[in-house]
Amino acid sequence: MPDSLTVAPTSDPRRVRAPDGTLLSPPSGWALLPPGDAGLTRRVKAAGPSWTVVEKKGRKTFSQGIWAPEAHISAARAALEAERATPAYAKRRASDAARREREQAEYEVDFANSVLRFLAFAPTFTAHAKRLAVLVSVHATPVGSGTVARTERIPIERRAEAAVIAWLRHQTTRYDDMSIARVKGARREVRRELAEVSRALLDVHRRDAPHPAASCPLCTAIENPRKPE
Repeated sequence: MPDSLTVAPTSDPRRVRAPDGTLLSPPSGWALLPPGDAGLTRRVKAAGPSWTVVEKKGRKTFSQGIWAPEAHISAARAALEAERATPAYAKRRASDAARREREQAEYEVDFANSVLRFLAFAPTFTAHAKRLAVLVSVHATPVGSGTVARTERIPIERRAEAAVIAWLRHQTTRYDDMSIARVKGARREVRRELAEVSRALLDVHRRDAPHPAASCPLCTAIENPRKPE
């Protein structure tokens, strides 16, 4: 059996399931290191054999920690705590935090500009476009938000478009209150249909023809956006 395995959890906290379906019990002297400290996890893995416990829920996977020799976990934790107590580490952490803040601020501006380019509203609705770009960006760009804006798998232009359509779906349609059948593809089809409605609504604002804001779902949502639940 290889020293490093990726295993699945079972109802028994002391047993895991190997990729081939075999039920395994961690060797004597091993302990479970919970997830949450990436630096400690990396050190424990580098120190020797380990079993990474991963639970799959739908298309997503979630770490449940790693099994490894308890001696390796204790040694890695002690070494890391000593390193983190030094002034050099504190300085590096502060520098990293400042860099991340700069990068996040730059990304928020780039993303808002990408949203504006996608909207391409007529001059009459310039103020609406700017307000909408801010609303979408504030919702979509926070680190850890899990929105399409945080993925690097697609160009920023497509992220901006998808984020606008998602914002409109929640703010200008009844999507959040819909009862959608638990049938494969049903939710995707509903979203596709609502996206067409949202695109048509955007097109109205790409024409330089004013309309009553009170009867426009988008104008109303921009003026009084719903708070996320």
